[in-house]
Amino acid sequence: MHKHDLVYLTEDASHDAAIEHINEEAFGPGRHVRAAARIREQGPHDLSLSFICTDDGETIASVRMTPVTAGSVKGHLLGPLAVRPSHKNLGIGRELVRIAVEAARRKGSEAVILVGDPPYYGPLGFEKVAYNALAFPGPVDPNRVLVVPIAADTHVRLKGEIGWRPYDAAAAGPAEFAQAS
Repeated sequence: MHKHDLVYLTEDASHDAAIEHINEEAFGPGRHVRAAARIREQGPHDLSLSFICTDDGETIASVRMTPVTAGSVKGHLLGPLAVRPSHKNLGIGRELVRIAVEAARRKGSEAVILVGDPPYYGPLGFEKVAYNALAFPGPVDPNRVLVVPIAADTHVRLKGEIGWRPYDAAAAGPAEFAQAS
């Protein structure tokens, strides 16, 4: 059995090429036409809430968080989350999600939203958003729109458009997180 030397780190610009390769490998060329990708094109993701995992120094997984307004909720859109095929089923994706959600909570985010598979994300604290409550800039299966509600009234306020929101990147220092390997 191969021993993995996993390290979880805050993303920085030096990881861009490796992350692009991982996302291409995981999602293919169609990844750019998805509704969530339309939001990500509106502005940059928050590096202080985006993370990678390395194995023996090689970047093998990543998760990004994009600041959004969803209805009247100031939250973050999680994704893409991708793990190299050689490292699937080791819990790396779940750990990256845990780290990102906790970092968003500490930073004051009101919710973490994503478009994903309920059986995977449900055990990680994600709940379904009310059917067709959020209008995405493109088609999306409303059954796959999920949220970790951080503010008490999140579900009530998650109604309307979802889109990128400006944030103060200069004030965003690296997030602290607990490393698990």
